[in-house]
Formats: sequence, structure tokens, C-alpha cells
Amino acid sequence: MNKAAFFDRDGVINIDYGFVGQIENYDIIDGVPQALKMLKDLGYYLVLVTNQSGIARGKYTESDFLKVTSFMQANLSLSDACFDKVYFCPHHPNADLPQYRCECDCRKPKSGMFLKAQKELNLDMSKCLMFGDHASDLIAAKNAGISELYLLGTHLKEESPKIDGAKCFFTLIESVKKIKNENK
Repeated sequence: MNKAAFFDRDGVINIDYGFVGQIENYDIIDGVPQALKMLKDLGYYLVLVTNQSGIARGKYTESDFLKVTSFMQANLSLSDACFDKVYFCPHHPNADLPQYRCECDCRKPKSGMFLKAQKELNLDMSKCLMFGDHASDLIAAKNAGISELYLLGTHLKEESPKIDGAKCFFTLIESVKKIKNENK
């Protein structure tokens, strides 16, 4: 069985400007390519699991999201740090666009995207990691059997009381350097 490092996108991989659905609004956070490469070198699959309610709200389209994803992957490929799988949830229970208005099993804090990755990549979830900037990211991972949880970013004070057992860091690169040192 394999192991994976799971990541939320906005606020973990790129700066969260709110509804990042255009390449012009996509700015990678410093140190992310290096952090992803370090995890890849430690034998982890890299898996992106991201809620994209901007699609459901009509802020951008699935095609726009896929263009941003291609742009992100092309830039990460320069550091040999591409995601092995990208999963996204375009749904929202209060969506403006009726085709996306539903209670699905993929929208975090539900675990559908994690369970799909588990099946497709033959993952041992007890050996996986999750990096997110909101408690809902980590709750979804925890419910899927992931116990090594990393809360990142600028919401630590508000989000950390909502999830037990998360390790808190300001940036992804800080957390991954710690993981790398522990794996020496």
C-alpha cells in the first residue's frame, strides 16, 4: 500500500484571494514547490483535494478551474513537484447555479475526495498526511482515517480550537522541513 500527502489549495498552495478561478489571480506561496518536492522525495504521492464553490456560485467555470490547474501543474513541473492527482468539488448546498446545488459526499468536511484517492492510489490512510488552512479540511481527512494533520496559514488562532491533534505552522515549507528532519 502507498502513502500520500493531501493538500487543500487556496491558502496552502496559493495565496487565497477569494474565488481563485483565473490564472491572473493565482500566486503560489513561497516555498511550496520545494516543500512538495521534499515530500515526493520521501515517497509520498501528492494529492490536491479542493472545494471550489466559486464554480457553484458562478464566479468561474469548471473550464476556468482546469486552466488554473494546468497552469499550476506546469509551474510545479519546473521543480519536479506536480500533483499526482487533483480532486475538486464544484458543489455547494446554496449554489447560485442549480446544476451544482446539492449535498454531496465530496465537499469537505465530508471525505469523498479522500476516499476516491484511497481507492485509486491504493493508499494506507494511516500513513498519509493532510495540509489545510481550515479545520474543515482536516476534519475531512481525519474522518477518512488520516491522523497526521497540519493546520497552516493565517487562520491558526480561529481554526486550531476546531480540530484536535493538528500541528500548526504558518507555511507549508516550515511544516515539511520538520517532517523531513523527523524522517532522517
